[in-house]
Amino acid sequence: MRNRWLWVLLVALMVVVVANFARNGDPAWAVGYGVLALALAWWTSPWRGRGGGSTQQEVEHMVQEGASGVVVYWRPGCGFCAMLKARLGGLRDRATWVNIWDDEDAAAFVRSVNDGNETVPTVVIDGIPVTNPDPAVVKERLQRV
Repeated sequence: MRNRWLWVLLVALMVVVVANFARNGDPAWAVGYGVLALALAWWTSPWRGRGGGSTQQEVEHMVQEGASGVVVYWRPGCGFCAMLKARLGGLRDRATWVNIWDDEDAAAFVRSVNDGNETVPTVVIDGIPVTNPDPAVVKERLQRV
């Protein structure tokens, strides 16, 4: 699984920092950093947001059948993706969401339209890929569904 070892290293570093404050008799700092560490670990977890999304193969099947709409390529821990999702509000369920960490074909697609980078959110609106679009543009298209 991609980025899992980087996440494990981050968590280990946070454990060392919290343990150091606790060992030095600074329980308030240890608790404060512990809470911060838990929030950061949850936010950046490679397992957060798993399941329930679509795959690149499903998206390609939809396109072959002539379906158009909005496909959002995202990954857990992406602040821009979270902002887009929040700004879409109740309309977010009208889009097809594809987690690039769950689907290597989706990650390859994102790289193919972003000069080799896995820049997310990459949103495909009626067949046209747009990287980190204005949420108002996505929202406007989703309102027409």
